[in-house]
Order: sequence, then structure tokens, then C-alpha cells
Amino acid sequence: MRTSFLLLACISLFTGCATLHKNDASIDTIDPNERANRQFYNFTDKVDRAVLAPVADAYIKHVPDPLQRSIGNFYDNLAYPNVILNDFLQGKVRQGFQDTLRFAVNSTIGLGGLFDMAGPMGLPQHDEDFGQTLGVWGVDTGSYLFVPLIGPSSYRDAPGIPVSVFSNLLFYAGTVASSAVVAPITVLSIIDRRARLSGPMRIRDQAALDPYLFVREGFLQQRKHLIYDGDPPPESLDEFADEDSVQNEATSEPLR
Repeated sequence: MRTSFLLLACISLFTGCATLHKNDASIDTIDPNERANRQFYNFTDKVDRAVLAPVADAYIKHVPDPLQRSIGNFYDNLAYPNVILNDFLQGKVRQGFQDTLRFAVNSTIGLGGLFDMAGPMGLPQHDEDFGQTLGVWGVDTGSYLFVPLIGPSSYRDAPGIPVSVFSNLLFYAGTVASSAVVAPITVLSIIDRRARLSGPMRIRDQAALDPYLFVREGFLQQRKHLIYDGDPPPESLDEFADEDSVQNEATSEPLR
């Protein structure tokens, strides 16, 4: 509920900003609310550097790699019903049944998902979410959003945030376990997620002239790749070229 409220508040704010500046020809059509997005990005980055990054670095340093993989597998398995749901919503019926079997195998033989026993059996892991589903249904990407403390998104992808929360089995763990058990598991899931982003974060810090644009363009291109399953049509490739030109212009004159 808190995630949904935060999301609605952000969208309302961004919509108001778009209305206020709709006659400003200098506004980027991809990111018309860049000033607000940059503020949210800077706030989130400060929190990350002060709290999450040091904890994630300690986690990577002191937790053995095999245990990190098992922890990651566990949380991926808890979130996998979201993949299955969106398989079927996108009309990928065969993949949906395969992913259902993958979830069943890893939840049982894989000891709750700690071990990926389904992969060697020919049941690979897929990545589907409601934002991709809306893209498959023909919904336009819309404007870019940066949701505070959550990360990059868009008008199309934002509705997928609450869907992913409500389809994650961790959301329902409180009904079968006490808060003393659920709270540490939830905290560990945040640490695991941040640890997986450590590599891209280092690349961002080392290579990006403008970290905000680096994150934005990387996110938008990754989403296109996922929606088209790695094989975008020619018109989508043209959109990549348009976005690259926008990025070059914004890099030369970034908003402050």
C-alpha cells in the first residue's frame, strides 16, 4: 500500500510538472520532468552511498560467493510468480507452463529456491513483468520517471511496481511467520538486490560524465531489449538513434 501511495504521489507530481512546462520547447520529450527526476535521483543516490552501498560492499566481501548465489536464487524464486503471471498475460502460454514447472522444481527439489535445479533440466530463468506486458499490449513508454528509493521507471513501467510487490511471495510471508522472522528476510532481500547492482554502479561512477543520463539511457534501452525479447523491430532501432541524439544534446547541456 505504501508503494502504491508513493507511486501515485510521484506520478501526480510529474503530471503537474508536465502541465506547467508544456509550452517550453526546451523540454526533453523523453524526460520532460528531468529537473524533478534529477532531484529524486540525487536524493536516492545520497541514501544509497550513505547506507546501502557500504552494507552491500561488506556483504560482498564477507559472504562467500556460493552462499550469495543461493540467497539470490531464493529471492528470485519468491518473485517468480510475477514472471509466470506476465508470461500468460503476454500470450506466452508455453513459456508460462515452463516457468510454472521451473518454480515448482526449485521450490521443492531446490529447497525453496536456494538451488537452481530447474536450469540444468532445460527450464531457463526468464524475466517478464507487467511493464513489459503493457509494452506487448501496445502501450507507449511515456515519459521517464525516477521513483525515489526505488529507481528508474516510466509511465508505462510504473504500474508494474505494485504488481511485482503483490505477486512476490515475500509480501505474504507475514501471514505465516512473525515479524521477527520476516523483517530480517526483507532486509536481506534489499541487501542482496543492492549487491547485484554493485558492478553496474561502479561502471556508472567510473565511466559516466553524467550519472543521471547514464542510468536513464541504460534503463530505457534495457526495457526495449526485454519487451522485444532481444530482437527489436527496425522502427525500434530508429528510436534508439533518436534517443542517442537526445542523450548527446543533454550531455552537452545537462540541467542543474
